[in-house]
Parts: sequence; structure tokens; C-alpha cells
Amino acid sequence: MIKIYPDQESLSRAAAEFFVRQAGQTLRARGRFNVVLSGGSTPRRLYELLAQTPFRDRVAWAQVQVFWGDERCVPVEDPRRNSRLARQVWLDRVPIPPTQIHPVSGQLPAEAAARSYEALLKSFFAGCQPRFDLVFLGLGEDGHTASLFPNHEVLKEQVRWAAEVNLAGENLQRVTLTAPLINQADVAAFLVAGAAKARILKEVLQGPFNPQRLPAQLIHPQGGALYWLVDREAASQLEKITGIEYTGGDA
Repeated sequence: MIKIYPDQESLSRAAAEFFVRQAGQTLRARGRFNVVLSGGSTPRRLYELLAQTPFRDRVAWAQVQVFWGDERCVPVEDPRRNSRLARQVWLDRVPIPPTQIHPVSGQLPAEAAARSYEALLKSFFAGCQPRFDLVFLGLGEDGHTASLFPNHEVLKEQVRWAAEVNLAGENLQRVTLTAPLINQADVAAFLVAGAAKARILKEVLQGPFNPQRLPAQLIHPQGGALYWLVDREAASQLEKITGIEYTGGDA
């Protein structure tokens, strides 16, 4: 399902409503809501809204568990950390117990941090299928999502839940959830905004299937649902086909 909104503000409000609705449905059914967050600048406004009335007042935060789809292996206060932004504008402003916020370690080398995060996830899901209730994802201008980058060996991973990622020319290491784990989600939702994403969004959604070049194409939840929540600028090059919904309201 592709839902298109007039601008980034309406997209962010729709995503906040989407989060609240998914949390409510899941909590009524299972009593626990597990969400995976994305990095980048696009979700910032979503996170701000979830920290504010009326959205924050509609979530049973004591039953929410928070994870990250990827992270840079830098100290926790480094502005490049995905978890730092989410904490500053959202998580530190709502009553989620600190023990239910699960960032990737910023103190370990990437390989050790990936092993540690996989161990945490296996402990969390012990005795049941590793299935997140909601995974938020972004889309890079090169077609990457999480830290699943074009032509990287991590795209071939079929066993591990979390893996280290080292990129040529980048002076840091990363940890990412792998595509097979993300594809266990009940719901995966891409948030895409801005004219700079128009070309790559069209390639990912309406171009040939080539996940080595366009890793976002790997994401198709098995038995779950996939949503693309995008603004009009990002959607400007899409052909109008079945499955695209233009809206001015909530998701």
C-alpha cells in the first residue's frame, strides 16, 4: 500500500496516527508492542509529535518496547547516533521504562555490537517467533534502507539477525538488522519525503527488481503488511497505478 500526503507535516501526522493505531491494536491483542525505529532526518517530526498531546496521551507507554533498525558505532552522545535523536525529541519525554529502550551499543566495535544486539533480541524473543509489531524504515537516495547498502555482502545474509557493516570511505562502523529479520515484522512502514527521493522511490517501487542495487526492494514482510507513507514531492515521479492512495488525512 502506497499512501501519499500533501507535505512532510501531514505525512508525519499520519505516521504518528499510524503508530498510535498499531500500538492500540497490538496491545489489545497481545499486551506488548515492539517497535523498531529508523534513523535519518525524515522521522524527526514524527518523533516530536509522539512526544506531544494528543498522540502521547493515547499510548500505554509502559507496554512499549523500542529497538533500532540500524545504528552507527559511535558514543551515545554523538549527534550521528540514531538513538540520540529519538531519545532527545521523543523517548525521554514519555513514560517508557528505560529498561524497555534497547539501543545498539556505541562502545563496542561493530562485529561485537552486532553479536550483542542479536543476543539481546534472541533473549527478548526467547520461545517465540522473532516478530516485531511495527518496523519504521527510511529510504536513502542510493536505495538503501536501515544499513543495508547497495552491493554489500550483508544483503546476502540469511542466518544472522544483526550484522556489522563497514563502508568504503566512511570513518565509522555500523550495525544493522538483516532483511530476513525485518521481513518477520507484522507491519513495515517506509517514511519517504522530499523531491530528492523522487527518482529512487520510483526505481524501488516501479523499476525492475534488483535488490543488490536497490536493497529496499528486499523488504516484503512474510505474512505481514508493507506500507509506503510518502509526501507528494517524493511521489512526484510515480506512475498512477492500483495501490496508490492520495490523501490529505491520516494513514
